[in-house]
Amino acid sequence: MKKNVGNGDRFLRIILGIIGIILALSGSFEGNFKWGLLLVGLILVVTSSLQFCPLYAVFGMNTCKVKGKKK
Repeated sequence: MKKNVGNGDRFLRIILGIIGIILALSGSFEGNFKWGLLLVGLILVVTSSLQFCPLYAVFGMNTCKVKGKKK
């Protein structure tokens, strides 16, 4: 898997993922919305830790800056 999630994107995904997980587990929501929020939160945390997003790969997006080789 080639990295396609940059540092800024990773930070945002981790923050939003943790917020989603906390809200889902706090009991503020019930039913399908709770499980959907938990799933989205987990996906955001996992994709940020792996630095790979399958949707970015499908759409050809890349927020990861590639370091050039020094000669």
